[in-house]
Amino acid sequence: MTAAPYPTNPAANAAADPGRTMGIVGLVLSIFIPIVGLIVSIIARRKSKLAGFANTLALVGIIIGVVFTVLGLGGTAAGIVAAVHAAHQCADLGPGVHQVGSTTYTCGG
Repeated sequence: MTAAPYPTNPAANAAADPGRTMGIVGLVLSIFIPIVGLIVSIIARRKSKLAGFANTLALVGIIIGVVFTVLGLGGTAAGIVAAVHAAHQCADLGPGVHQVGSTTYTCGG
C-alpha cells in the first residue's frame, strides 16, 4: 500500500494562531476594562507575531485600550481638578448653599 498523496485531514495539519482567542478576549476587555484589555491584547499580538500570524483583533484591542485608557485618565484628572476646586470654594464660602456666578455650591459644615 502506498501513502496518500495528500493528508487525510488537512485541518489537523494547519497551524492555528496561538493568540487568536486571547486577542478576542483582549478586544472585549479593552472596551470594559481598558488597561487590562490593553495588556491582554499586547500579549496576544506578541504571541501571534512570534508564531508568524497577524492578529488584527489584538491590534484593534490595543488601539481601543490605549484610547479608552487615555480618555479614562483624562476624565479622572478632570474630576480631581473639579473636586479640588469645589473644596477650595467651600473652604472660602463656609457651610451652606452658595451661588457663585452660574454655579451652585452646597458646602457641608
